[in-house]
Amino acid sequence: MTEERANEASPREPYWFPAKRYGWGWGPPASWQGWVVLAVWFVALIAGTPLLLSGHFVLWLTYLLALSVLLMVVCYRTGEPPRWRWGDRSP
Repeated sequence: MTEERANEASPREPYWFPAKRYGWGWGPPASWQGWVVLAVWFVALIAGTPLLLSGHFVLWLTYLLALSVLLMVVCYRTGEPPRWRWGDRSP
């Protein structure tokens, strides 16, 4: 059995982040793993609040950008393939 056929026979793990119905990107998490990722992201965001309160606004923005990019990478790797959607749920 070739590797391609083995991949066809095994079911795909469910997406952690389903695609949005309208627009580009992902909606709310669809699995517990996705909710954990989102909760960790929020905790990390709140943990960076002292940077903002201490007057390091640019450093806080950099921190926020890094967290957001990291979240997008996780969504891209574990979510439905992103594409522009107009409300149609068919692939």
